[in-house]
Amino acid sequence: EMMTVEWRGRPVFVVNIPEENTSLVTNNLERLADPEMEDPSQPEYAKNDIRSRKKGLAVLTGVCTHLGCAPKYFPEVEPKPWDATWSGGFFCPCHGSMFDIVGRVFKGVPAPTNLIVPPHMFDGSILTIGEDKEL
Repeated sequence: EMMTVEWRGRPVFVVNIPEENTSLVTNNLERLADPEMEDPSQPEYAKNDIRSRKKGLAVLTGVCTHLGCAPKYFPEVEPKPWDATWSGGFFCPCHGSMFDIVGRVFKGVPAPTNLIVPPHMFDGSILTIGEDKEL
């Protein structure tokens, strides 16, 4: 499941990753540009294998890091025209960039970096985008 909200005029993808699909986070490591890629501009809570502050929920800016296009969400684990071994994630049809389910960029695509994790925080089940103070 994914919902799109707007923050500062940009789409933000809020992706629910069911517990049975958490293996999707680790099954593509060899296909990632750099599984250990850490962007110094990203918050500390985005520097883990799920790139999130809350297990099972990814919060990502929905803007491709190549030329600012809007990647599309394809959660299905099934062959796709652009990737015969697709295991869910984001595909930017404009130039062919691919990202896994938590927004990490694949090798050999135009996008140079992972999708950006915007500042956010949770207060119980309430998600606030734009603030990142822990309560």
